Formats: sequence, structure tokens, C-alpha cells
Amino acid sequence: MKRLPVWLSALWWGSLTTIGFIVVPLLFAHLPTPALAGNMAARLFTAQTWVGLCCGLLLLMYSRSRWVDERLDWSASLMALVVAAMLCALLAEFVVAPRIVARDNLRWWHSVGTGLYGLQWLLAGSLLWKFSSVHPSA
Repeated sequence: MKRLPVWLSALWWGSLTTIGFIVVPLLFAHLPTPALAGNMAARLFTAQTWVGLCCGLLLLMYSRSRWVDERLDWSASLMALVVAAMLCALLAEFVVAPRIVARDNLRWWHSVGTGLYGLQWLLAGSLLWKFSSVHPSA
């Protein structure tokens, strides 16, 4: 149980990496139209939002559990990383994505969504770095 934060943060960061930097670019490269690729990418980003929120929620629950590793300092800054990454996912899904679908100032909202995704990726990577430094053999 003490390595759970490593696994959760690895799932979060790894799924962000896989979807955002491998799968979605491949969709746009190989599907017949950008609209078809965009629709599929939107579904994948929604699924990714739920993966991130579940990982974040489980990390927050773990931080309050009896299995917490005493070597891990669950300080306010670590909690802030988890909450900030979850907030990025929520904003991208419920603020940015509807505007992209509505094609409302598409270039601007796509840039904001890309920025939020990148920030979430950095935050999840920071969590993975922090947790794996406590358990280097995890």
C-alpha cells in the first residue's frame, strides 16, 4: 500500500503522455478528416479527465489513510499539486471543451486547453517525481 502514490501518479502521468503526445497526434495523422479525429480526440480527453480525477481523488484519500508512508511529507504543497492538477482537468473538460465543441473562438480555446493539458502533465509528472524519489525501486 505504501507504493500506491507511485502507481497512481504513474498512471496519471503516463495516460496523459500516451493520449496527448502519441494517440491524438496519430488520430490527426491517420484519420480521413480533422473533424473525425477531433471527435475521437474529444472522447479520449474526456476519458483522460476521469482517469486524472480518479487518480487525484485516490491520492487525496491515501494522504489521510493509515497506510501513509512516514517518509512522505504530505505537506500543503504536495496536496496543492494534486488539487491543481485535478483543477486543470476539470477546467479543460467543463470550461474549455464545450467552447471548442461550439467552435467559439476556436483558436483561443484550443490554446487554453492545450495549456491546461500541458500544465496538468507537468503537475502529474512532479507528483510522480516526488513519489518515486521516496520509493526509487517502485
